[in-house]
Amino acid sequence: MKDLKFSFIVPVFNRPAELEKLLESLSLVQYKNGFEVVVIEDGSTVASDVVCSRFRESVNINYLSKQNTGPGDSRNYGMQRAGGNYFIILDSDCIVPKDYLQKVHAHLEREFVECYGGPDAAHESFTNLQKAINYSMTSTLTTGGIRGGNETTGKFQPRSFNMGLSRKAFEASGGFRTIHPGEDPDLTMRLWNLGFETALFADAFVYHERRISWKLFYKQVNKFGKVRVILNKWHPGSRKITYWFPTLFLIYVCVAVVFAILGVPLLLLPLALYGSLILVGSSLDNGFVVGVMSIIAVLIQFAGYGLGFLNSYIQIGILKNEERDAFPYLFFE
Repeated sequence: MKDLKFSFIVPVFNRPAELEKLLESLSLVQYKNGFEVVVIEDGSTVASDVVCSRFRESVNINYLSKQNTGPGDSRNYGMQRAGGNYFIILDSDCIVPKDYLQKVHAHLEREFVECYGGPDAAHESFTNLQKAINYSMTSTLTTGGIRGGNETTGKFQPRSFNMGLSRKAFEASGGFRTIHPGEDPDLTMRLWNLGFETALFADAFVYHERRISWKLFYKQVNKFGKVRVILNKWHPGSRKITYWFPTLFLIYVCVAVVFAILGVPLLLLPLALYGSLILVGSSLDNGFVVGVMSIIAVLIQFAGYGLGFLNSYIQIGILKNEERDAFPYLFFE
């Protein structure tokens, strides 16, 4: 595509402080052709209009406000009103490196693709908790690296914290549906069905801050597990045995603990080895304290996802309940 015109699409819900850090980073982005930032206030009770006004001289901001309909529909709302022909979708808790657009533009000039995804990384200013959760979410040892820039995981599914989408692909697909989370892999698979290709731009990363607690992290990954069963139902061709791994891991942990109580601790050895790999891998990147916390993050991630997946499989796969009836809180009207 010639004459690329980028529009960043950023839905926000009650997070003006978060948005301020993102806009500050975007004000430093170096890109000679300019770009637009479309901020969509998704029914917030704590608005971000004052924050946006502080950056109007350094960033071309289009501030929109609407009732709360969820992040997917809010992104669609923003893309319908954006002036660009290529949209870059970000979460409000991201920080963008100053050379981000240069890298994206270079990729698209070399080999144009209608949809791309980039990885996320932990900024040096992040808390130990944020670094531990980032490691758990991006490591090859946990998720296979699908959020961390691993290109060996098969056909790449962009995630909406760092995702590019052409206007052509948006209009052909209709954009995101109202499920959340899970709206991004659903869109990707519908794009594939329409004949569009996706790609990973491994060097076009953002710093994904994830202002989160252990409790909220568990809640988030539990929803991921529930949503995956729904996506498997909507897109039968996407089913993989690997989606069962966190559930099977939990079952193994329970069996290993029972055997250890009965005086047979050998089954704990693989768990100890896996924990050691997590500790060493994360410690090398982030230090020993974060390494220890990463083990906790991985356990929470597997427990949340595994239990969510199992619950959803029972409700939808076995009992044949409709997804909106089983989990109404995963959908926006």
